[in-house]
Amino acid sequence: MMNTIPAIQVWPPELAERYRAAGYWRNETFGAWLRERAQQHPDRVAVVGGDQRWTYAELDQHASALAAGLLRAGLVKGDRVLVHLPNIPEFISVIFALFRVGLLPVYALPAHRIAEIEHFAKGAQARAYVGVDQHAGFDYRPLVRELQSRRPWVEHVFLVGDAQEFTPLEQLAGHSTGADLPASACQGSDVAFMQISGGSTGLSKLIPRTHDDYIYTLRESARICGLGPDSVFLGALPIAHNFPMSSPGFLGALYAGARVVLSPSPSPDAAFKLIEREGVTVTSLVPPLLLQWLEDAARTPHTLNTLQVIQVGGARLADEVAQRVRPVLGAEVQQVFGMAEGLVNYTRLGDPDELALHTQGRPISPADEILILDDAGLPVPEGEPGHLLTRGPYTIRAYHDNPSANARSFTEDGYYRTGDVVRMTPEGYLIVQGRAGDHINRAGEKISAEEIEDHLLAHPGVFDAAVVSVPDDYLGERSCAFIIPKGPTPRAIELKRWIRERGLAEFKVPDQVVFVDRFAETAALKISRKALRAELRARLITKQAES
Repeated sequence: MMNTIPAIQVWPPELAERYRAAGYWRNETFGAWLRERAQQHPDRVAVVGGDQRWTYAELDQHASALAAGLLRAGLVKGDRVLVHLPNIPEFISVIFALFRVGLLPVYALPAHRIAEIEHFAKGAQARAYVGVDQHAGFDYRPLVRELQSRRPWVEHVFLVGDAQEFTPLEQLAGHSTGADLPASACQGSDVAFMQISGGSTGLSKLIPRTHDDYIYTLRESARICGLGPDSVFLGALPIAHNFPMSSPGFLGALYAGARVVLSPSPSPDAAFKLIEREGVTVTSLVPPLLLQWLEDAARTPHTLNTLQVIQVGGARLADEVAQRVRPVLGAEVQQVFGMAEGLVNYTRLGDPDELALHTQGRPISPADEILILDDAGLPVPEGEPGHLLTRGPYTIRAYHDNPSANARSFTEDGYYRTGDVVRMTPEGYLIVQGRAGDHINRAGEKISAEEIEDHLLAHPGVFDAAVVSVPDDYLGERSCAFIIPKGPTPRAIELKRWIRERGLAEFKVPDQVVFVDRFAETAALKISRKALRAELRARLITKQAES
């Protein structure tokens, strides 16, 4: 067993005191507020997914029973647990069980494979894994066997479905109701869970979020987005993502006493049926999915007239697409720009079109501090683009156990360098210009060019590799790998298969492979990889424009 490094997130005392005095931090905890909702309206439907339909009282009971089972299995407060579940009700009961007894969820996406899961297990020093037997045609059980062979300190595995040699999740909860457990074993300042970063440099970093800071975002997001007891939120995107989790997401909906409906897929076929059946009022999408919904809305047999708001985030929404939302889907578009590290911006409901359609919103909190700086670190003139830095009551001060990333990502006075280039309107709204780093935003999934290059360079037929982003009307950006072969040129399909077989998520497989003889710019080591990627990207875009 590894020596577990405590998961902490600390703000300077003077800022913490200010945030508490202002009422941003109220020492609320996830376990306690779920218990409050269950007591306030026990019979109200909380979660709908598949053939399951849980009230708030039932959700609270499921969470308590699982929490008791986790303690009985030998887990103790502060242990980290990998949560690798799709959009099923058990995702929600599991994380609230972990919250209730001070265990820390580490969220992984259903698309993640052994390379990412092993990285999270190592970085978080996770003692347990909660997953599903199969989903979307993929069997996760061999992945878990491989994980335990590589990282044996992942002692406990609990699976939904056919667990085989592992413990069925249902069995974990079957021996106790957990009725004797307190509503929460935590304080508001404790770390509640670990999210994963977008992975703009190398594999994702771990982001510790406290009860205080994250619940503040839920409370304010629910207010800004008009959520209440009559709201019905559709979790169409994978709910392990920060966006459909908290902006306001399923957690914000539950905080507001609303109903959460989980879709097994964000496709129109799956989602439109649920919108009609459950009377969905709000959902969140990434731009490529919104385009798909807009295309399919005209021919769907399902009625979508309960939809009031469609939130769009994860990537920049084109103005012309934003303009189509109300005429086609009958809902107001709300743009969302944020990051797992903290800062979240919303256009406000009822904003004039100039802001609602053409900006990415303004921050949640009056305490969000924003800097827009030039390359020299000086403030840009008003309205000019620059690098976005931020700090505030829900923006982290450090990654977990990652001094080098912290030195790169945070200033000495605690501002987080987001890596985004933005400009600000006179009204204080942000317009996102793009990414400053080597970061590919493919349909809302963040891909590190460096990570994919490292895997390509391990191929015996690759001498050098540079992965770049290319604008794409549907995906926002797609990936292209420039390859200098070593010996006979491998086939593109072979390199794509190589990435898959190394256990990476499917969205990280390069969309395009281009073979070249040399990278002239790097011959004398006089130019950075970042500059090389920029040059190759420009070359490819120019060639496509000419064809």
